[in-house]
Amino acid sequence: MARGCEHPSGCHTGEVPTLASATVGARLWLLIEYTGAWPSRLENFELPEEISELVRRALERGIRPQLIRRPGKRTRPQNQGIRVLLGHAAGDRPWLAGGVVAGPDDLDLDAFVTGVVPESCILEDEPVFLVCTHAKRNVCCARIGLPLARSLAESLPDRVWETSHVGGDRYAANLVCLPHGIFYGSMSQAAALAAANAYRSGEIILDRYRGRAGIPEPLQAVEHFARAHTGECSVGAVAVESSRSDGDVTEAIVRCGDVRFQVVVEPSAFTAPCGTACAETITTYRLVSLDRLTPVQYTTPALA
Repeated sequence: MARGCEHPSGCHTGEVPTLASATVGARLWLLIEYTGAWPSRLENFELPEEISELVRRALERGIRPQLIRRPGKRTRPQNQGIRVLLGHAAGDRPWLAGGVVAGPDDLDLDAFVTGVVPESCILEDEPVFLVCTHAKRNVCCARIGLPLARSLAESLPDRVWETSHVGGDRYAANLVCLPHGIFYGSMSQAAALAAANAYRSGEIILDRYRGRAGIPEPLQAVEHFARAHTGECSVGAVAVESSRSDGDVTEAIVRCGDVRFQVVVEPSAFTAPCGTACAETITTYRLVSLDRLTPVQYTTPALA
């Protein structure tokens, strides 16, 4: 454990399981470039008026706002508007759009909520990668995230951004891949580059995969175990079709390509490597059962 780090041992190295820990309430993303000092919490609106208003309007519409800046850069030329990126992670065909707006009134967030690209933005044909470096929220995010963001940006210039808090400080360094909202945690520089390159090819790496944002944690766990069982790595090839919960137990029907499985999961407490000395309890999920479903063969009785 590094000096100043209060997280259980193993959280930042991949020893602690990261599965089913992606931020649940984030299917729509508003990224706002701001190179000034980031407050500890965006919802306190301790930012310049136009930035605060964008954050306010996003929160009112259920959009997740994030402050972003280029790795290693803290200045931006004046009077060039506000750079924004919109990530629509909902549905089967997520998309990403970007633009430079004059102010909050130049960005139609109501259109964005309905799945329409605002007139002030254009679609982007490459994903973006966010690395949390929010020191005022948690020192580990800056200590581990800053060098990772700079390293990743050397390999993927113009596609990597430092970002404000994304959730899950114990898993720093955190990496988010948009537009799908794919979360990774406890990332090393090598692991981050591998995950980013896989995502650019439309694939997911299960190592240090936290899940997909906007999906309930039990269903993130269902997806994880289905992928681990089948080896399916395509981003869009796994989908939960139905689910029900009975207490802490969740049962789901999940499709992997052309095959369906019944998957049952339940919460499980993880004992950190440091043992009972750690005050923080880490909750993960365990697989109760996974069964392949036999396709139903429908027959039509012969007409008399």
